[in-house]
Amino acid sequence: MSDYLIRATAAGEQIRAFACITKEIVETARKAHNTSPVVTAALGRLLTAGTMMGVMLKGEKDLLTLQVQGDGPMKGMTVTADSKGNVKGYANVPDVILPANDKRKLDVSGAVGKGYLSVIKDMGMKEPYVGQTMLQTGEIAEDLTYYFASSEQVPSSVGLGVLMDRSNVVKCAGGFIIQLMPFAEEATIERLERNLGRINSVTEILDGGRTPEDLLQILLDGFDIKFMDKQEIQFSCNCSKERVAKALISVGRKELKEMIDDGEEIEVNCHFCNQNYKFSVAELKEMYQKATRA
Repeated sequence: MSDYLIRATAAGEQIRAFACITKEIVETARKAHNTSPVVTAALGRLLTAGTMMGVMLKGEKDLLTLQVQGDGPMKGMTVTADSKGNVKGYANVPDVILPANDKRKLDVSGAVGKGYLSVIKDMGMKEPYVGQTMLQTGEIAEDLTYYFASSEQVPSSVGLGVLMDRSNVVKCAGGFIIQLMPFAEEATIERLERNLGRINSVTEILDGGRTPEDLLQILLDGFDIKFMDKQEIQFSCNCSKERVAKALISVGRKELKEMIDDGEEIEVNCHFCNQNYKFSVAELKEMYQKATRA
């Protein structure tokens, strides 16, 4: 089954909800960056959250960036998503190995450590919106729940999960974001809290072959649910040799001249998809001429 996201409302639009499966997205990231299991779990959770938060954006050219900066061995992660369901991301240190935590699960919190979560929304304004909160647990879902409440004043519940098989391939991945509207009634809030309390883990549900629709049916049990739309989502990087060349030109003539004087081809790596681009001395000279004319 291809990755997709479902959008819904419930309780007469007192609740809005998002749920998705991201197995292919997380597996693509794992292969691209050769991540260890604990990093796959951490990055997979952030990619899943980024996908859902990206489709919340209204403009076609709007971009969302999630950055986690921690003092754990992974150092941090960056994920970028758009409103069309495209997402990409990387971890600063992809090969972290840690023992299981006291629940015998991958120690995502230990890999992330203490630090900050930044949410950056580029919506075509002069300056992007930037919200930053301290990490609460380093488990990502709880950190985003806190972010929504403190920075956007939107009571939310975020659930994220990544399950690996014995060969360290992604077995299932996905998540949900449930948000209360300002006019939500107390009875609605209480029932939703009871429903959320019955969920042990997202992967426990998805590993049984259930869908994002099933996940929302469980979370929103007892409410009238209205499914709004279904959207395909994917790991997608828009890097290209042409875009990298433009970036090199922008660094300036002095830096390009130094590369040319070295007399060797250079290799530039895209952090997001780990693709490498090579440029010969002749290509660097051509870029230098363009930089001179600019």
